[in-house]
Parts: sequence; C-alpha cells; structure tokens
Amino acid sequence: MNASSVFGGSDAARLGVLGAGQLGRMLALAAHPLGIECIFLDPSESACAVDVGKRLRADFADAKVLQSLAAACPIVTLEFENVPAATLDTLSAHTTVWPPQEALAVAQDRLREKQLFQRLGIPVGPFAAIDGPEDFAAAIEAIGLPAILKARRMGYDGKGQAMVDSAEDLPSAWQAIGEAPAILEGRIPLQREISIIAVRAYGGEMRFYDASENLHRNGMLVRAQPRPDEPLAAAARTHTAALMDALSYVGVMAFEFFVGPEECLLANEIAPRVHNSGHWTIEGAHCSQFENHIRAVTGLPLGDTRTRGPCVMINLIGSLPDRAQVLGVEGAHLHHYGKAPRPGRKVGHITLTAADTATLKESESQLLALLRGSTGKQQP
Repeated sequence: MNASSVFGGSDAARLGVLGAGQLGRMLALAAHPLGIECIFLDPSESACAVDVGKRLRADFADAKVLQSLAAACPIVTLEFENVPAATLDTLSAHTTVWPPQEALAVAQDRLREKQLFQRLGIPVGPFAAIDGPEDFAAAIEAIGLPAILKARRMGYDGKGQAMVDSAEDLPSAWQAIGEAPAILEGRIPLQREISIIAVRAYGGEMRFYDASENLHRNGMLVRAQPRPDEPLAAAARTHTAALMDALSYVGVMAFEFFVGPEECLLANEIAPRVHNSGHWTIEGAHCSQFENHIRAVTGLPLGDTRTRGPCVMINLIGSLPDRAQVLGVEGAHLHHYGKAPRPGRKVGHITLTAADTATLKESESQLLALLRGSTGKQQP
C-alpha cells in the first residue's frame, strides 16, 4: 500500500512506533499537529511516550501483538535500532516498515557497519574484528595501540566499550564487554566530533540539516550546536547521501563523524532514526528532524531543514533543574521527558535560541551557571 494514499488525505491516520522512550515521545508530539496518531509497542514497565500516545505493552517477539499493530497501522517505524530481526520480519509480512531492515542490520553490528563504509569509499579509522581471545595478537598487530574495544552489538552511550592501552589490558577489556564479538579500533587523537542529520523520502529526495558539532562526556552527548560554516559539512553530506542511497533508506538518519588531525574526517557510526544531536532542530530549524521523519515515512512532502538562527542544545543527565529558573534564561526551551531522574540517565534537554551569537553565548553562560548550581556537577 502506498503511504501517500493513507496519509495524504484529511482523515486521521495511525503510525506504529517500536519503542516508547523520549525519541518516540518527540515523534508523537510532531505527528499530532499533522493529524497522525502514534501507537507504540514497548515491553518496559515505564515508558515516557505513553503520555502522548497509545501503547501496546508486550515483548517485541509477541507475534500476535505485532500482527495487531500491523493491522492498526499502515506504516511502522522505530525510535531505537536494537529491534530483533524477527520482529521486523513479522511486521514486514503484514505492513510497511521504515527505515528498511538492511539499515537496521548494518547499524546493529559495528563490523558490518565499518565494512559497508569501506565498500562505499567512506573513510574510517583502523579497526580489526575480534571473535575471541585467539584474535587478540593479530588485531593488535594490525592496528596498534592504544585502542578501544567495542562490542559489535548493543553498545550505546558509552556502554559495551573498554580502553586498551597495552596488550595486557585486552583480557580484562574482553571480560568488561561480556566476552562478546567485538571490534578493536585504533585510538586517534580527535580534534572534535560532528554529525549530519539527513532525511530521505520514498523517491530518493534528500535534505540535510546543518552539521552539528558535538561534545561527549563519559560516552554520552552533553552538548550539540549547528555549525552552518562547518568546513567538513559538504564531505559529510556526500558520505551520508551515498550511504542512504545504498540502503534505499526512508526516514531520518544520523551519521556521526570524528575529526582527526589536520581536519581528517572519519566515519564513526550511523543511527537509523532521529538522534540526540538533532534535538536542536525542534526550535532551531524550520521543520524539526521529528516532523521530517514523520513526513518521510508516511509519504508526505519533506520540510525545510534550514537553521533559523544561532542555537545550542544542552542535555540534562541524571537530574532536572528548576523549570522556572531555566525558563528565566533568555531563549531557553525546556524539554522534560517525564522520566524518573537517576545517575547517567537522559531526563531532558534545553535548547537555547538567540538572534545573534553574542546573545547565545551570554544565555549559555547563564544557563550553565544555573545547572552547576542545581546539580553540583560540572556541565559542558
């Protein structure tokens, strides 16, 4: 069934979403003004998207519930990439699923991901596959040390990773990641990190947001800012376009890059979904990444990805500041995810917008001082 025939009219429509976390919550908030209702499938006891959409609470392997979701929704998408392949197989037999299964398979496996980058001529840093301790010596010889050991599957926000400074570190690093199939990546001196958020429609039309410069701490994103003047943006867009075309992708994708010595661009990883580094687009772009994902997967025309003006996004990790104090900062937009605070958990974000960069810097300084005072922890 062509999605445009379902979602192009004036009647309300339903979109299935696998996962009901904060990304699903923001997808539903973007879908609602378009007359599209999101129905979530999520097995967790607490899921913050349930405040803004209906939820089927069941395991992703529950074939009966999957068939019910497919019957209710002509299109199903997702808010996280670690969805079991069998779930996608079941859904695809009954409805349309975007992004495509191949994109999920690639994003779920760091080795497949790196190998695809290489096939497409996208530059990557040195890496070697490790399936067991018997591969340690060859991997070290191939890429050298220091390095970082990363589980091939299920790693996010710094999880499933361990630093390797010497050959003696590998056995303990292997244990730290659960003795799972992994890749060993060479540690390159990094200047900075950028990401490209792009959206691709059914017919292949693509639009790109300004490159975002990202700051991570302990493996988690803490700050993202669009850089309209980013000198490596054109190359990053070219690589992203090649990848999306190769995967026949539909929807929003994030492509993260490292910037090494002498402004060398190296591919890190993709996220086949809306992404934390694009949260600034809600207030900072003419059409947010969330609305554009809804538009793309439902066959609606893509929206304007241009940046409105200077802005920056700050993640709230572990705890929430006083909302009145935050909103007292000029240009502050608070997003509370409705999640219980706990250490290391993303519980919200704040986007600052301003008419000029000087005002933005002043507002950010005020906000960071407020956050340091409210949490007692160092902020970006």
